Amino acid sequence: MKIFNCDHCGHPVFFENVTCLNCDSTLAFLPGPLTLAALEPVPGAAAPALWQRRDGEADGTRYRMCRNHDLYQACNFAVPADDANPLCLSCRQTRLLPDLSAPSNLERWYRIEAAKRRLYYTLARLGLMPTVSGTAPVEAPVFEFLADLPGEPPVLTGHRQGVITLNVAEADDDERARRRLALHEPYRTLLGHLRHESGHYYWDRLILAPKRLASFREVFGDESADYLKALEAHYAAGASAGDAWQEAHVSAYATAHPWEDWAETWAHYLHMVDLLETASTYQTTVVVPGAGPGQAAGASGPVANPFAAGDSDFDEMVRQWVPVTLLLNSLNRSLGQNDAYPFALREGALRKLRYVHDVIQASTGPAAAAATPVAAPQAAQKTSPPAAA
Repeated sequence: MKIFNCDHCGHPVFFENVTCLNCDSTLAFLPGPLTLAALEPVPGAAAPALWQRRDGEADGTRYRMCRNHDLYQACNFAVPADDANPLCLSCRQTRLLPDLSAPSNLERWYRIEAAKRRLYYTLARLGLMPTVSGTAPVEAPVFEFLADLPGEPPVLTGHRQGVITLNVAEADDDERARRRLALHEPYRTLLGHLRHESGHYYWDRLILAPKRLASFREVFGDESADYLKALEAHYAAGASAGDAWQEAHVSAYATAHPWEDWAETWAHYLHMVDLLETASTYQTTVVVPGAGPGQAAGASGPVANPFAAGDSDFDEMVRQWVPVTLLLNSLNRSLGQNDAYPFALREGALRKLRYVHDVIQASTGPAAAAATPVAAPQAAQKTSPPAAA
């Protein structure tokens, strides 16, 4: 996530900020230009309150705050005044909510939506999420955030036919830690969950619909294998499966089934581009001790923003990724924390990450309008996975 600057006073501001601490300007995120902007009330505007940019170069666009900001202070996205939907582009993707009269659910929902807005930003930067409203239906995942109810089956986090369901208990640190240990998933976070489940959604959109199954199977394996039996076998093995997964996967869970391998790799790719954008915003240059710039272990020059060019170089991303994660882990250890990035990517996992990169570039980058270089010959298709976890 990049670091923004208040476009009124230039002070650094962050994605979740609603006020500039330096000049007191009201801040809101504008999905159209994908920026955090300083706003001021439109003089003489009747209710509901209308806002305009305060940067002196406003284009005349008027905005409303998202309804979830006005009612719950739970969103900092703005909505163009001529958009009939009272919710911002991120919040309107949430179809079902838990009972918000319960204070615990309100806090859980707040945390989940904050993570979902970060997911929205990264996907929008990749060209995978709409940034303006249109007359056509918005092609984006739908979210349901639900709580367990007495006497009802537990809510299972997963994806099915374009709908991502999340048990709001995942927003509780203690519950998430319990599940992290029970399921042997050392990197279990709210944002990580949402990124993983979005991978299932985009598998349908970028692999199934464009008929890329042949090339997918060459890299990830045959997804027609029985999904439920594969998950049962994975959980039955538990920790006894060992560390063999590291040879060709980004996580142990990725070994369960090709669908999960794709979703885990997809989430990992989103981790990569987000962290590299953050590092580039701070103009980070990393030289690993004992290796000079340009050598195998050192980054050559400042970390590049992976979103700066429409056709980013995957090899360069990886070259910069390794020293950045070494620095990240060393900083964490200095504070007595566990490694933030407990992974070592090997050739098999990098091949899969490259495939995700190439599919995104082919679908949204400069080559998308003319060709689809990773498209596979037409292959037998099957329906969406049964509530892929």
